[in-house]
Amino acid sequence: MLIEEVETILLKIHDLYDTSVLQEVTFEMNPEDVTQEYLSGLARLGVDRISLGVQSFFDSDLKFLTRIHDASVARQSIDLIQKSDIKKFSIDLIFGIPGQDMEYWAANLQIARDYQIPHISTYGLTIEENTPLHKQVQNGIVTPISDEDHSQRFLFTMDFLREHGYEHYEISSFALKGARSFHNHRYWSHSNYIGCGPSAHSFWWKGLPARRWENVRNLKSYEALLAGYTRPTDEQEALSLDVLAREYIMLRLRTSDGLDLNILEERYGADLLLERVDVLAQLEESAFIHPIRNQIVSLTDQGKTICNSVIEKLML
Repeated sequence: MLIEEVETILLKIHDLYDTSVLQEVTFEMNPEDVTQEYLSGLARLGVDRISLGVQSFFDSDLKFLTRIHDASVARQSIDLIQKSDIKKFSIDLIFGIPGQDMEYWAANLQIARDYQIPHISTYGLTIEENTPLHKQVQNGIVTPISDEDHSQRFLFTMDFLREHGYEHYEISSFALKGARSFHNHRYWSHSNYIGCGPSAHSFWWKGLPARRWENVRNLKSYEALLAGYTRPTDEQEALSLDVLAREYIMLRLRTSDGLDLNILEERYGADLLLERVDVLAQLEESAFIHPIRNQIVSLTDQGKTICNSVIEKLML
């Protein structure tokens, strides 16, 4: 996207919405798109945070992931960001890549630490159905790592980054002091947000039912609907209080702050201690959740390795 196009979009947003209380403006980039001129243009437009899709600092990993950039470009892009006027930035790293030795994953984290990256998002590789990777697995061309190896790499990640000053404030997110993502924090707090543009998602809760909607993905269809003064929504759903309660459980268990049972009961009308007391006891006995203190349920490190399973057990 040309910097002039970014400017047009941002100016329109400022024109249509009250953005005087904005705390952060994040722009997502791939390493191959980072230039000094582009970063200068973004800073001029008020962008103060970059989210960079590094994925790995090793060419073998990047080739497997079919990324356009190589390891040297990843490093160069970080150097350019650190020399720019945009001081807040995050990188994504992927672990559990088939054929990726543990030493390579540890080295990825070490390189990120050496760069003093303010915010690191780590994701375990997922194999989605109907993708080329899924077909390779089915045909025996690629062998995924075991669940045990996946858990061990995640445990190592948590230990390593915490030892080097990072706060593990959400399942996939690690931040140095003051570097949490404001957008993510709002999402995990179950707060309202508006998405603009093709395929953007929005959530709005002001009375029941709450609403969630997704814009159409195709750009031409999106433009045609707007030209016809029609909302460019593709999918939308009305969310009852029961659904919202389940979402809150899922969102808050992903965070280090944990699930506040008082808020769950007062705002969502759900009493987890009453309805899932046996499950909570089993999870605590298995050391997947910490002992409940001040009505807060939070995951242990072992619990974080099976986060989705724990959430499923607690769903109302």
